[in-house]
Amino acid sequence: MQINLEQIEAAALSLPPEGRARLAERLLASIEDDPDITTAWVAEARRRDAEIEAGRVVPLLAEEVFSKARAGHR
Repeated sequence: MQINLEQIEAAALSLPPEGRARLAERLLASIEDDPDITTAWVAEARRRDAEIEAGRVVPLLAEEVFSKARAGHR
């Protein structure tokens, strides 16, 4: 029997929260080992840091970000 992405997704979403979290961690860890992805993330972090240092972007506190996100989803 061949299993497709939709079946895997449905099975994963039927797991309890702890199981979904564990699966998500394992999937992310498998991606993080990819040197191309690591290189891309480092470049993005450097770009964002340069924007902050140049004053083009003002970082927000996490509390403010979460507050705005919660307000937008009500």
